[in-house]
Amino acid sequence: MSKTTITIGSVFSSVKNHFKESYRLSKVAFYSELCEAVLVGGASAILTFTVLDPATKIFIPMYFIGSALGVISTVIRKASFATVLTGWFTIMNFIALIKLFG
Repeated sequence: MSKTTITIGSVFSSVKNHFKESYRLSKVAFYSELCEAVLVGGASAILTFTVLDPATKIFIPMYFIGSALGVISTVIRKASFATVLTGWFTIMNFIALIKLFG
């Protein structure tokens, strides 16, 4: 039984160290990623629960801001393909914003 506890403890420690190292390497990227995760996760939940009558005026701006924060953090982290992907999402969400509010 203690072997399972050690394994769970070592996994938790590894995840904790990953977050600490991410924060240490770039505080701006870290907080950008944190806000991005909250916004995109929240937008996804809103879309999921309003799918029959989508709350587009709420989740599309959340997706757009989250995607833009993703571009910022991936540029800082020099993650080229993630930058391309988040850049694409930002462009698509910008188009959606124009169609929705324009």
